[in-house]
Parts: sequence; structure tokens; C-alpha cells
Amino acid sequence: MTQSGGEVFDLGYQHYDGPREGRVRALKALWVNGVRTALGLGRGSRAQVLPILLFVSVMAPAVILVLVVSQGAENIPGHADYYRIVSIILLLFSAIIAPELLCPDRRDGVIYLYLVRSLTATDYVAGRWLAFFSITLTLVYSGQVVLLVGLVLAAADPVQYIQDNWLDVPRFLAAGLVVAAFTTTLPLAVSAFTTRRAYASVFVIGIFIISLPVAAILTGTECHFEGRDEEGVVIEVGGGDVAQTGESLVFTEECRPITGESAKWLALIDIGQVPIHVSDIIFNEESESEIGMVVAELPSYVPVGWYLLLTVVPGIVLVWRYRRIRV
Repeated sequence: MTQSGGEVFDLGYQHYDGPREGRVRALKALWVNGVRTALGLGRGSRAQVLPILLFVSVMAPAVILVLVVSQGAENIPGHADYYRIVSIILLLFSAIIAPELLCPDRRDGVIYLYLVRSLTATDYVAGRWLAFFSITLTLVYSGQVVLLVGLVLAAADPVQYIQDNWLDVPRFLAAGLVVAAFTTTLPLAVSAFTTRRAYASVFVIGIFIISLPVAAILTGTECHFEGRDEEGVVIEVGGGDVAQTGESLVFTEECRPITGESAKWLALIDIGQVPIHVSDIIFNEESESEIGMVVAELPSYVPVGWYLLLTVVPGIVLVWRYRRIRV
């Protein structure tokens, strides 16, 4: 009988004598890993397609707005216009990319390996949330910086433009925080309840797509035409019959939402516009969209409170969901 030979080596195992950074170091490592995961770094080229498309899609509106300004457009687009455009893009892409940070870890059981270390469930959620928030915030700020530089260079007197519009900088910084926090929190909160990335993405995108037409229908208007003579007496109601009377008439058009005074509240149903309503308040500008104009009739604290409800509550639910995980 042949016996296999073996040899034991004394590897000289020793205790770790280096610095022990604890939870802070673990949280930092989780943040770095989250950023790399969201950007597709360290994986195949296919994993980097969506992040590249996101970057191009976010920067393209800023470049286009700069080109419009350089052509001497009368109605000069500004920083608030950029957020109105880019917020929808961010919502759609975040619905696809954000689940990548949470779903695989729970599906593959990696979350339990994280939690046996010095990390807590709250640390894990904070690291993942901060990772995606950092990416989103960097993207929107990059676009705003490009737009700001373009607006300054296109101005007849750049120095005077800066003096007249320097408040745009703190405004777009504050509005960027609003947009980034919303587009980060909601998709991650939905992802906490499924291990399938596709399910989370479809659910979030479905919310955005369905809420828009529903809000548009509920805030739609109906118009009523009247023809009045010189004494103010109503001759006819409508358009065709009035033209046959031969009288000198003055037409008036009165349009009202089909849901009456409730329309300005029902307009809040459009989830995709929630951060934009707050952004418009920060920039002190009126939205050109019908839903935005209807919401503008509400006191400022209403859309702000609605934004906080749809951002803070999902964030609390996200933390609660992970704190229930037991190793």
C-alpha cells in the first residue's frame, strides 16, 4: 500500500499589529465598492455600457443648452431648465443601475458576510446609499458647471453676468442635492424588497411612467367659449353659430381643470416631477409644464412636504428592511 507523503510548513502566523480602523474603514471600503459596482468597474465592458450612457445622457442637455445660448437665443435657458430635463433621465437610469447595489448581495448571501464583520445593517445601507448618491450628485453638478461656463462665456460682459447671476451657484447646488437624494433613495428602497434587479427596475420605471398620464388626465382642462356684443350680452356659446349672426362680438375663453380645485393636489401624483417642483421653488421660477403650473398654485410648503415624504419615508423603510436581517 502506497502512502502519500505530506509536509507541514511553519508559516509563522502572527497577530495583526497594524492600525484598527473599525467601522469607519469598513464603511469607506463599502462605499468604494459601491461606486465601482455602480460604474461597472472591474467587470466586463457590457457592465459599463449603462454608466457611460448615463454620463452622456446627463451631459448632452448641458452641451445643447450652451449651444442654444451661443446662438443668441432670446429666451435664454438656465440652470432650472437643465434640472427639468435631466431629472427624468436620472430617474430612468437610476431605476436600472441602483438595484445592482443591493439585489445581488442578498440573492447570493453576501450580505451575511458583510454583517459578520464590524459593519452593521445601517452601515451597509449608508455605504450603498452614499455610493450611488455620490455618483448622481457628481453627474448633475458636472452638467451644471458646463452650463455655467457656457453661459458666462456666451455673455456679452462675462464679469457683469457673474455679478448679476452669482446666486445661481448656491441655487443649483441646493437643487442638485434635492434631485440626487430623490433619485437615489426611491430605487434603493424598492430594491430592498426583491432579489431580482429586473423586478425592481420595472416597478420603479412603472411608477414614473404611469403616474405621468394619470396626473395629466386628472389635471386636464376644459375650455368654454362665449361671444358677447358691445353691451356685454352673451349672444351665443360656441364658435360656429356666433360667426353666422353678423354681430360685432368679443370672444372670451375660460378654461378650468376638469377636477376643479382638486387639480392642484392631484398634480402631485406625477412622481417624476416631485424633485422638480422643489427645484423650481429654489430657483424662484415658474414651470412651463401644465402640471408644474398647477402645482405652483399650492403654498410652497406643500410640494416641499410631499418631496420629503417621498424621500424620507422610503429611506426609513430601506433602513428598517435591512435592520431586520439576522446573521
